[in-house]
Amino acid sequence: GFHLSGTVTEPATATEPEMTYKVAISFDRCKITSVTCGCGNKDIFYCAHVVALSLYRIRKPDQVKLRLPISETLFQMNRDQLQKFVQYLITAHHTEVLPTAQKLADEILSSNSEINQVHGAPDPTAGASIDDENCWHLDEEQVREQVKLFLSQGGYYGSGKQLNSMFAKVREMLRMRDSNGARMLTLITEQFMADPRLSLWRQQGTGITEKCRQLWDELGALWVCVVLNPHCKLEEKSCWLRQLRKWGEMDVCPLEDGNYGNELPNITNALTQSSGHSQDSLARPRRTVFTRAIEGCDLHWQDSHLQRIISSDFYVSPSYQREGESLLFNSQGQPLWLEHVPTACARVDALRSHGYPREALRLTVAIINTLRLQQQRQLEIYKHQKKELLQRGATTITNLEGWVGHPLNPIGCLFLTLTEACRLEEENCLEISDAGDSKPPVYQHVPVATGSQDSGESYLSLALEVALMGMGQQRVMPEGLYAQDKVCRNEEQIIARLQDLELDPVLVQTLRKQCILLLEGGPFSGLGEVIHRESVPMHTFAKYLFSALLPHDADLAYKLALRAMRLPVLETTAPSGDVTHPHHLVSVVPSRYPRWFTLGHLESQQCELASTMLTAAKGDMLRLRTVLEAIQKNIHSSSLIFKLAQDAFKIATPADSNSDTTLLNVALELGLQVMRMTLSTLNWRRREMVRWLVTCATEVGVRALVSILQSWYSLFTPTEATSIVAATVMSHNTILRLSLDYPQREELASCARTLALQCAMKDPQNCALSALTLCEKDHIAFETAYQIVIDAASTGMTYTQLFTIARYMEHRGYPLRAFKLASLAMTHLNLAYNQDTHPAINDVLWACALSHSLGKNELAAIIPLVVKSVHCATVLSDILRRCTMTAPGLAGIPGRRNSGKLMSTDKAPLRQLLDATISAYINTTHSRLTHISPRHYGEFIEFLSKARETFLLAQDGHIQFAQFIDNLKQIYKGKKKLMLLVRERFG
Repeated sequence: GFHLSGTVTEPATATEPEMTYKVAISFDRCKITSVTCGCGNKDIFYCAHVVALSLYRIRKPDQVKLRLPISETLFQMNRDQLQKFVQYLITAHHTEVLPTAQKLADEILSSNSEINQVHGAPDPTAGASIDDENCWHLDEEQVREQVKLFLSQGGYYGSGKQLNSMFAKVREMLRMRDSNGARMLTLITEQFMADPRLSLWRQQGTGITEKCRQLWDELGALWVCVVLNPHCKLEEKSCWLRQLRKWGEMDVCPLEDGNYGNELPNITNALTQSSGHSQDSLARPRRTVFTRAIEGCDLHWQDSHLQRIISSDFYVSPSYQREGESLLFNSQGQPLWLEHVPTACARVDALRSHGYPREALRLTVAIINTLRLQQQRQLEIYKHQKKELLQRGATTITNLEGWVGHPLNPIGCLFLTLTEACRLEEENCLEISDAGDSKPPVYQHVPVATGSQDSGESYLSLALEVALMGMGQQRVMPEGLYAQDKVCRNEEQIIARLQDLELDPVLVQTLRKQCILLLEGGPFSGLGEVIHRESVPMHTFAKYLFSALLPHDADLAYKLALRAMRLPVLETTAPSGDVTHPHHLVSVVPSRYPRWFTLGHLESQQCELASTMLTAAKGDMLRLRTVLEAIQKNIHSSSLIFKLAQDAFKIATPADSNSDTTLLNVALELGLQVMRMTLSTLNWRRREMVRWLVTCATEVGVRALVSILQSWYSLFTPTEATSIVAATVMSHNTILRLSLDYPQREELASCARTLALQCAMKDPQNCALSALTLCEKDHIAFETAYQIVIDAASTGMTYTQLFTIARYMEHRGYPLRAFKLASLAMTHLNLAYNQDTHPAINDVLWACALSHSLGKNELAAIIPLVVKSVHCATVLSDILRRCTMTAPGLAGIPGRRNSGKLMSTDKAPLRQLLDATISAYINTTHSRLTHISPRHYGEFIEFLSKARETFLLAQDGHIQFAQFIDNLKQIYKGKKKLMLLVRERFG
């Protein structure tokens, strides 16, 4: 039959009653061509009821009654039976059918109606004619709606995952050779092109979001797959080409390198460059995400050599032809395929995707044999040029197009094709399971099917070999953030796959062989002796190789990882290269930093590689030395070296066992390098770094501490040396941690004191106090530090610093020295009439109290300094009041007599202070009256009352004050309201 109908019952659930649905399915040549179901479910996949009916028919064919097409049954009826049939049919469905029946009856009875011009009548149960198109039913409207919905969610709510599963569906359809695969991809692409965000991103000149870019990449790669279908019809291909060109010409179409033209042009087009200046980017062809698919439309599968490669495992050259050069076979007679590598790999992907796994494998083997031959030839070329290249120390690059990070992912494609042939599982399914925690795949060796003698190779060892070849290819860093990011991402994806391989002896042998070839590969290998300055770094790859090789061949592992440590783009100048071969060269203007957007990531990968080596070399002094030298030569960022030092320290000092001295010394040496690097540059982590270094040196031992104290000037600023380094070294904790004996303690203390004095000489402002504190226990050192402070006081120190040290001196029991420093501090100070809340007031009051307590002479010495420096009336009156409250000299300095009498304000030294206070009140009053507002009148009257108290301390004070008030009334008579208040209070 061609038409299946049935009723499907959905059993009742706790919330829903039992439901029955009518389902109709048409099919033709083993494909379901249309479906209808009463549930009205809208989805790109068939509803459960359609699936249930189809499965019922497949599993229980004898339960489904097979009938003739309805036209055959009608043919067997006579006139009466036909009349009866039609009337019963109309009665059964009169509400739905009656209008249609009436219309058809009218048309049949009208002699010239359209229906009477056609011979016969349609029969939905009779199936299609042999010439009709036949393809699986696909609800196109639903595909459009779903893609539109997922795109509108902008990668949120797992919509990226949903779109990826739609792409996976397309791949599955291609593999089943379902012609809807391309149709569904067309529908998806139309919605992608209609995404309103595209024009927005283009106007703003911003790149497409990361998630969206990856979806566009997959879309482009899928189109390459579709157009490379080895069995598609020419008209299909030309139809796709028209569509792809139409999309590619739209100005919103995303570009292949992920930019909207505001970045530097793509490197793949930089081949024709003259004298080191790239030509105008407008002259470069615009490459969109569809360009490669458009180019793929020109490829065909008719080449007889290609046909033979993919159709037989036993295609080899006749043995008599194996002498001399051949473009079709290698010296063992195995076929080669000399196409541009990414294009050849796209063919493999197309074969694999369209359900031709054997053919894909055969072509993969031919490509790998070709790559091996090229590797051999490149080694030979390098042997001839080696001397010259090593002398020049630079190379012109050969690979402008890297395979890792390439839009067609050639290496990933070959690796997948080969490993899929070796997977051990119940059913060889390619679907990615939804569970994120899927178990890593298990592989077995499957021997390569070849026509020549048994090579003993397996598809698994080939997979490893090709991944290593591709990752080790020396290539120029592409331009633009997206392309550079993609290189890192693709590299990580391939390494993650490599880590799924269990390295057995066969794979270890492959690994060793390929690593040796990469080290000897000269400029064709990213691990060769000479590389181009803008070569993609190999740190991530080398870290994988190092860990994989270490248990089997440690020497090779270290040789390789140390070679990979370099990052030439950060060296100061660029060698201009050899301009005689511009087609080999991306010429670089010397000393120009190229725009490496991923540099931060690359530097951290370099640091990871170094850290991995340090960890592995723990306890091996020679290895650690070479790793340390590599770090010091190649890593240019202080924060990364600091991270390495911290890593080494952590590994060297495990919580549960003894420290490893070899690695501890490396940590210390790296720490010292960081100190030197950041000494003269500003670094926000500097304090943390200094503290860490002292901790590390303490762990290493007393000699390390002595060493950093003695060479402090090359590592620390004077402030750091005194306040952090020496202070920590001299702390009780450090002494306990090191359990030092007396001579060792003395040696450390002596070094700390020497450092303190040197720092105080170099930077007395910031180090004097720390120096005095550090020298407290040694009389001579303490005196020297004090002398340094006195010498510096007149020139280089502020009153705040001097007052602080003076108070420290008083606290230590040196009141006369404190007085001397306080006097020096007073000479630097100047307090204006209105600075009555200045922070130095407390220091001034303290200095006067100290002088007063020492005796009359000291007070007499400080008062002239106070008078000269302080012009604030309230502060002066406060000092005056304090000095008259008690007798001077109460500190009881030995050898001095103390009269115990209060001092008079009429006699020196207080007389001078009183006069200064009165004149300060007079000056302040005039200053305040020049711009006084009525709301401050009350406050001003209070101020005058305070002034009167001071005036009255003088013998003729009341007369002086009366004159002062009269004077005010005269000068400021214009301020009537204020003068009224003055009169009310003071007469």
